[in-house]
Amino acid sequence: MRMNIVEKDGYNLFSLARINVILGKNGCGKSTTLKKIEQALEHDEDFGNTRYITPERGGSLTFDAGLAQNSTNERWLNNQLRNNQFVQFKQQTLLQFRKLELLSLREIEKQPELRNDHNYTFQSIVDLINSLLDNIEVRREGTDFKIYSLEKGSEISPKDISSGESELISLGIECLVFAKECIPNKKNILFLDEPDAHLHPDLQSRLGHFLKNLVDAHNFFVITATHSTSFLGAFDTYNDVAIDFVVSGQTDIQFKPISDVYRKILPVFGAHPLSNVFNEAPIFLVEGEDDERVWQQAIRTSQGRLKVFPCAVDSITRLNEYETEVASVINSIYDNAVAYSLRDRDDSDEEIADIPPVIRMKLSCRAAENLLLSEEILERINTTWSNLEDKIEMWIQRNTDHPHYSHMCEFRDRGYQRKSHNLKHIRNDLMGIIGSHKPWEAVVGQAIGQLTDLDVSKENSLANFLGEKAIRSVFQH
Repeated sequence: MRMNIVEKDGYNLFSLARINVILGKNGCGKSTTLKKIEQALEHDEDFGNTRYITPERGGSLTFDAGLAQNSTNERWLNNQLRNNQFVQFKQQTLLQFRKLELLSLREIEKQPELRNDHNYTFQSIVDLINSLLDNIEVRREGTDFKIYSLEKGSEISPKDISSGESELISLGIECLVFAKECIPNKKNILFLDEPDAHLHPDLQSRLGHFLKNLVDAHNFFVITATHSTSFLGAFDTYNDVAIDFVVSGQTDIQFKPISDVYRKILPVFGAHPLSNVFNEAPIFLVEGEDDERVWQQAIRTSQGRLKVFPCAVDSITRLNEYETEVASVINSIYDNAVAYSLRDRDDSDEEIADIPPVIRMKLSCRAAENLLLSEEILERINTTWSNLEDKIEMWIQRNTDHPHYSHMCEFRDRGYQRKSHNLKHIRNDLMGIIGSHKPWEAVVGQAIGQLTDLDVSKENSLANFLGEKAIRSVFQH
């Protein structure tokens, strides 16, 4: 059963998993939420160890004697960690490393099974820290540690490593100390505020996997606030994770599992969702994989003119669900952003209401394969509509035993309604009749990518088949 935390300084958290991720814009109150709940739980007997870790973790990995004196007071350290900026955060990492060694040795001393496991030593704990690092490693030196280059084997000054590497060392040690201090048979909660700050997307993912493994091995929960979907992506295959997208003023947080919808759309939002990257290529939801191939080809062919990110949603029946979730994500983490969706018109009319900020569109023709029969595309594959009609008549006469014979006859008998007829059964046959060996999706995508005449009033033109709203939104956004 999922855990609830209710009536804590005006905040309620529902359906917590082992790892819980709060996503939202800067300034929406994520940090305030974490700090107030952590402080409210500090003296709650139902909860064990709780700790809040600030998002702005300053300093360098060097020893500070004055800090060593202050940090012996646990209350002082917790208060410092609750500040939005802790300028000596990394200095206290060395003190935490000493503490981690002491906790690890006591753990081994108290548990016979660990004493008998000769592979479980403090060095194995240090190895966990090094699992976060690529180019450097932490080595024990007396009661402290030093940093060495993996390539050269030489010692490196803490001031000469990257900010991302120092972040990972500090956060890794902080999380390991917390894990060792968890109180058995109590609810232990680590509140991590923007652990992804100052980390490259690859390192964000690595930190996420580190946390996942640590939570699995120890008795604690994580509640983290972020606006990075790269960090969240580290948990996409983890079953015991939940998320919520929050807006300013929200005090009730209802965590939800990462659904397959989220797994599909979140990578599209990129590593820096608060930058302009997403606005430069908004998500573009389409019905199926053939539609996705069409628009991927169109984007490649357009050489930068078309700036959207196609994402197939499996089927038309799920498109509304995706649109709703995309709107929720955008409203939570973006300012002035937009997204698009495109569906086949099928037998319905062309109008459809938006779900702001998702602009919803329908093709003016029946489906994507009907675009194949627009004038520009027929011209690209060296034929005309009248010539194609003649070839279809000849095909019908010669292929009476073909599995799609009746479908082709139906197309003819209904007056060759190339914009509105259902061509799904015969789209590949039409490509064969035309004499092209290219996939129809590639041909259509190339034509869309090179489209310059955006006049939708021209009958049977590609712009006319795409429809006014699609032309206005995708080609002129």
